[in-house]
Amino acid sequence: MNGAVPTTIIVAGLALAGYALLTTARNRRMGVGLLAALGVVEVLLLVQVGIIVARLAGGGRPAGLATLIGYLIAMPFVPVAAAFWGLLERSRWGPAVIAVAGLVAAVLMVRLHQIWPVIRV
Repeated sequence: MNGAVPTTIIVAGLALAGYALLTTARNRRMGVGLLAALGVVEVLLLVQVGIIVARLAGGGRPAGLATLIGYLIAMPFVPVAAAFWGLLERSRWGPAVIAVAGLVAAVLMVRLHQIWPVIRV
């Protein structure tokens, strides 16, 4: 993986998933800490979307352009949807939703790198 932002997103997503799974295992509800960590992942994803859009505007074109655009559209909505769903689910499974969102963020970054390996800062 090239670049600091994609690597940071992968690490942050996996750390968020681990923290959320620990919260789920402890039978706790979603708290401010999970929301803050989810917000950090969201900001990082938005930065990465901006970087990719700038590269596309600069003339770069990956082979799987349609797939890349689909991922760019979906990426920012994953943490937002997880936050709403996690807050609505007042049982211990709310943090499990956040764990899935962290894993999805990490996997999306790996997949974006497979589609367009020049993604870097």
